[in-house]
Amino acid sequence: MRGRGFQGVQVSASRRSGTTDELGPDEPGEPGGSDLLAALLDGMDAALCAFDADGVVTHWNREAERILGWTAAEAVGRHGFAGWAVRSADAEDVQARLMSAMHAPGRQVHEFALVTKDGGRVLVRTQSAAVRGPDGKPAGVYCAFSEVHAQIDLERSIALSEALFEDASWGVVLVDADLRPALVNAHAARALGVGRTSVLGRPLGELLAQGVEELEAALTHVLGEGAPPAPAEMWVTVRGPEGERRRCWRSGFLRLASPLAEEPVPLGVGWVFEDVTEAKQGEQEAALLRFRTSQLHRAARAAAECEDPAEAATVHLDFALAGFADHALVDRVAGGPRAEGEGAPGPVRLVRLAATPAGAPGPSLLTGAAGLPVRYPEGHPALRCVERAGSVRADAGPVPAERAREWALERQWPDDAVHALCAVLRSRGRTLGVVTFLRAAGRSRFERADTAYAEDVAVRIATALDLAEAVRGR
Repeated sequence: MRGRGFQGVQVSASRRSGTTDELGPDEPGEPGGSDLLAALLDGMDAALCAFDADGVVTHWNREAERILGWTAAEAVGRHGFAGWAVRSADAEDVQARLMSAMHAPGRQVHEFALVTKDGGRVLVRTQSAAVRGPDGKPAGVYCAFSEVHAQIDLERSIALSEALFEDASWGVVLVDADLRPALVNAHAARALGVGRTSVLGRPLGELLAQGVEELEAALTHVLGEGAPPAPAEMWVTVRGPEGERRRCWRSGFLRLASPLAEEPVPLGVGWVFEDVTEAKQGEQEAALLRFRTSQLHRAARAAAECEDPAEAATVHLDFALAGFADHALVDRVAGGPRAEGEGAPGPVRLVRLAATPAGAPGPSLLTGAAGLPVRYPEGHPALRCVERAGSVRADAGPVPAERAREWALERQWPDDAVHALCAVLRSRGRTLGVVTFLRAAGRSRFERADTAYAEDVAVRIATALDLAEAVRGR
């Protein structure tokens, strides 16, 4: 309720009986009944007037004065609206419709065109109802009214709010000042993997496994500084009955403030979001594909300038490593290519041909001069790759850092490797060896798209190594 003064409302005597409507003598030090009534009427956001049983205006509050321009002193005591607040042609109909509420149950809603003090007209929506006397019989009518456009704005706001929290095709969450959901729509509840009522009042950390810090920081910023100028895309991991799900939400935020306070008081944040995970993943995959295609093209052009085909193989390896893996190894089959394929007799032995530097980054180095076999244990991913003539993926798994280090060293790999992808090197129907790509803990595991790229690189490396063997054999 807006703050108002106590002036401007008159409480009149009853026109029929001559008795007053006063509430009795005021107690010392206490507000009088008429003063309290005046304060309540003046503090209302809606315009209010009242009529006695004869249709005489008995009450007129400050909001009615603001809308129509007529003061309480000018309005109270007049018989109906005729001749001052409505046109003469409309006065009889307006008066009849207003006073009909005295003998009707409940409230009646009407729309009238009233006349302002300066001669203008304003369309208002009224709600009128009977006023009962001490004996329970109708003693008059009260009428609350507001400008139609203001009422329509209010109804639109309410309708919009209800539509957002019922039928919207994107998530809508009302977050309170403690950063806890106070209201969610059905779409948001499904996105969070919980029911609409069970999510209310819970900390966001119970709903999100990752991304909660970023989201809470955004909500805190909006509470303190206001809405950001553009939507923000946030990656979060949602907890749910089916496990954790990685999602990307394009989010917009609005600070909510009370319209009833003299100064803005934050009520919370309106958070609207849309799931754009598939679109973002598609964009990322397309960008990655463009980059890898460019790398293959650049590698082919650089390798064509190498005089030594073996050096061309390392060029392909270096170009493939960018953004793809942390280490790479090339091992060739000891004793020459295996023309028999997967069913070849005898154990597989591999000789290290090239590797990325173990320390500072730099170009891959050819290391196969000694020709000593690599001490791979039985069942090693590189050996299985050669035996099956197909790609093999391996991971250390969710183990402590020390155990992951032991896992890598057991396989003769750099100690920070936790993900491995081995692709077979084949040319002219023969298996020449294997290329191994390794990732450290800071990267994700190899996926199917990574396997396809590694196989493309392996084809180019195998072609270069096959050419090197042919050149040496001449």
